[in-house]
Amino acid sequence: MKKLCYSAFVAFWSSIATLLALQAVATDEAPDTQAGAAVISLEELAVHNSEADCWMAIEGKVYNLSDYLPKHPTPASMLVPWCGKEATEGMRTKGYGRDHSPMAWEMLQTYEVGTLADGASAD
Repeated sequence: MKKLCYSAFVAFWSSIATLLALQAVATDEAPDTQAGAAVISLEELAVHNSEADCWMAIEGKVYNLSDYLPKHPTPASMLVPWCGKEATEGMRTKGYGRDHSPMAWEMLQTYEVGTLADGASAD
């Protein structure tokens, strides 16, 4: 019985150590994917303001949502007014005060093309 308990104890902590090591490796690789991220000004963002070419800045990051518009649950016409603009308000409120789901925020990351330039102006 002692051997069984000891084996279970060792197996449990070995699996925990393996999971922590894998998490550390995955965390170390994540910053490399953002290393070459483009810095996009509001002027450049404003050029992408149509249904066919729709970029939005949300919480300091810029997303190319052109391919996603036809997949969005609401008609594209609901999103087009936010194309080429800072759209955090739209993402946070859906136009009526309700935030998007965590799944929507996670999905948004796949469309990231860069970060919004600090101090960018629309002038």
